[in-house]
Amino acid sequence: MKTCKDISSLLSDSMDRPLTKRERWAVRLHLLICRHCSRFQKHLHFLHKAAERYYPTENDKHPPS
Repeated sequence: MKTCKDISSLLSDSMDRPLTKRERWAVRLHLLICRHCSRFQKHLHFLHKAAERYYPTENDKHPPS
């Protein structure tokens, strides 16, 4: 079983790259039993969405109407 430190690292990595099937399963299993890592995942997603909103990438920018 992976540690919380391992899982938090994988959750962070998942924002930049797709996780392998094994990594995804490890994360899912850990999140079922660890409320702290589940909360960390929710916070990470919130921050990611907030950053996208305030700092859109070139692909996200729409031409002016």
